[in-house]
Amino acid sequence: MLTNRQGTILNLLIKEYIDRAEPVSSELLKKKSGLDISPATIRNDLQELTEMGYINQPHTSAGRIPTEKGYKYFIEITFSGKIDIFPDFILKEVKEAKQRIDRELEMTRSMEKLLEEMNSMLDFSHFNRIEENMMSDLFKILERSKTSYDSNIDIMKKLLKEFEEF
Repeated sequence: MLTNRQGTILNLLIKEYIDRAEPVSSELLKKKSGLDISPATIRNDLQELTEMGYINQPHTSAGRIPTEKGYKYFIEITFSGKIDIFPDFILKEVKEAKQRIDRELEMTRSMEKLLEEMNSMLDFSHFNRIEENMMSDLFKILERSKTSYDSNIDIMKKLLKEFEEF
C-alpha cells in the first residue's frame, strides 16, 4: 500500500513524464512537489515505488518512468474518486488536456481543409489548360543536349514562374 507521500510523488512523476516524455529526476520532483523533504527522501520513496512495480529506472543514472502498474494506479485515482490525493490538481490536468486536445482537433480540421484545397489545385484537369507554348517549351527542355544546359535552366525557371502564377 502506498503512503500519501508516495502517492503524491507517483502522481507528479507520471504527470511530468507525460509532459516531458523523458525520465523524471528526484530533483525535479522535489521542485515540483512542494513537499518539505530532501531529494534523498524522494529517492528512497522512488526506490520503494520501483520495488512495488509502479515505476522503473531505465538505467542507473536516469530518472524514473512509470510502468503499466503505475499508469493503472494513476487512472484509478483520476477516475474512481476513491483516493483523495490532489483532486483539484487532477481535475485541472484533465481540463487542460481536454483543452489541448480540442485545440489540436481544430488545427487538424483546418489542415484537412487546406489539404483538400491544395489537392483540388493539383487536379490534373487544370493541366489541360496549359497553353501550347508552355508545352512547346517543355518539349524543348526534353530535346536539348547537355550543351544547352543553361538555356534549359532558364526555360525551367520560366515554367516554374508561370506555374506559380497559374
